Amino acid sequence: MSSPLRNDRFLRALRRQPVDHTPVWLMRQAGRYLPEYLEVRRKAGSFLAMAKNPEIACEVTLQPLRRFPLDAAILFSDILTIPDAMGLGLYFAEGEGPKFERPVRSTADIDRLSVPDMAADLGYVTDAVSLIRRELDGAVPLIGFSGSPWTLACYMVEGAGSKTWSRVKALALNEPAAMHRLLDVVTDSVIAYLSAQRAAGAQALQVFDTWGGVLSPPMYREFSLRYMSRIAAELDRGEGDARTPLILFGKGNGAYVAELAATGTDAVGVDWTIDLDEAARRAGGRVALQGNLDPATLYGNPDAIRREAGRVLDAYRDGNGGSREGHVFNLGHGMSPDMNPDHVAVLVEAVHALSAR
Repeated sequence: MSSPLRNDRFLRALRRQPVDHTPVWLMRQAGRYLPEYLEVRRKAGSFLAMAKNPEIACEVTLQPLRRFPLDAAILFSDILTIPDAMGLGLYFAEGEGPKFERPVRSTADIDRLSVPDMAADLGYVTDAVSLIRRELDGAVPLIGFSGSPWTLACYMVEGAGSKTWSRVKALALNEPAAMHRLLDVVTDSVIAYLSAQRAAGAQALQVFDTWGGVLSPPMYREFSLRYMSRIAAELDRGEGDARTPLILFGKGNGAYVAELAATGTDAVGVDWTIDLDEAARRAGGRVALQGNLDPATLYGNPDAIRREAGRVLDAYRDGNGGSREGHVFNLGHGMSPDMNPDHVAVLVEAVHALSAR
């Protein structure tokens, strides 16, 4: 289908195999901090116009790789493609983030939902995956992704972002059976969506549980962890070196690293609010770990960036008895629009230099 990988250290690290240095990629590495991205967006007219055009999605995916020696590409898309394909009417209000025209507000709304047709409703995503794989030509692996069932449900029920997530939490508390019906159909959709991306050429898959951390521990286990466990158990990822690694990432998931590591996932991504050596101890060598530099570090000067990158690298080694294997360096969350691309270059170079075996 495409050329053999010339740089496979990202996939090797996810399999906890030896690498020549720790691989690094950054969440939101394709985005608004790059002037070339802003130029493409200006011409396209909107974020959704970019995401739904495979050629533009491909171009934006490749932009950071032309600037920085990153060890993986990640599909340019959005986590809310699934609820949009379910007919909820995704749109973006300037300065306000994503919104839905038809949020899920009743049990009747939930009962009307069904798994989207991957080819008819989300073919623009799989077309983009195939095109990016072809254009990468084996340079680095391509990551596909989805939002987690709980995170998608948050936006579907609220209709937009929220400071309190009061509607979705009220649904979970007052009508747990209805909430589970919603999460079941979303989970089925996520599994089908990730499978379609894998079939189209994605070489690793990440689930973003952006809002799992807003839940109490009992509610997290019931409404978020249960469904990510289903994804890890039911998503066909292949076997051996042909296996497509799965990364479960969440904001505020440090308390649950051991439970996430027990799901059958290949890697757990953690945010910056837990020390990586502690996350490694909790993971107990069962999974690779991804993370976890505080994104705000990129506002620091080059010396501060190098110092903090070294601290993260050393923390992982400390938690793994001196071993550096099984670590993918990343931020603890995504890039912000006002970050300096020159500081990203410093970070990527520092990770490679400081982690050289």
